[in-house]
Amino acid sequence: MQTPKKEVIVPKGGAKPVAPYSPGIRVGQFVFTAGQIALDPETGQLVEGGVEVETRQALTNLRAILEAAGSDLDHTVKVTVFLNDMDDFGEVNEVYGTFFKEDPPARSAVQSPKLPLGAQVMIEAVALVKNT
Repeated sequence: MQTPKKEVIVPKGGAKPVAPYSPGIRVGQFVFTAGQIALDPETGQLVEGGVEVETRQALTNLRAILEAAGSDLDHTVKVTVFLNDMDDFGEVNEVYGTFFKEDPPARSAVQSPKLPLGAQVMIEAVALVKNT
């Protein structure tokens, strides 16, 4: 059996990494994303406006990576949400539910006292590649 090849995924027009890592990796029928914070793809800066705005942008960035890899949010099987403050969990859920409306993926949420660039939320995912 041949080992599947690793493919680096960098979406066109997507947010640029803030350190030496790949936004996504596709291996066989799986896509693994790096943790996405609320970077504005145009400015490279963290969006302002609170945890709801950050959650929306982080999920938008995540969606761009998945789509560039031949997947999408509907094919996501596992999500991990990192929160600066677990008290923000309800606000994150409000936005999260608008992205994952039906059959949401398995999910974990953990509090992390310090996220990159002072972000309040970071989200990573594992998804299946869509059958084409």
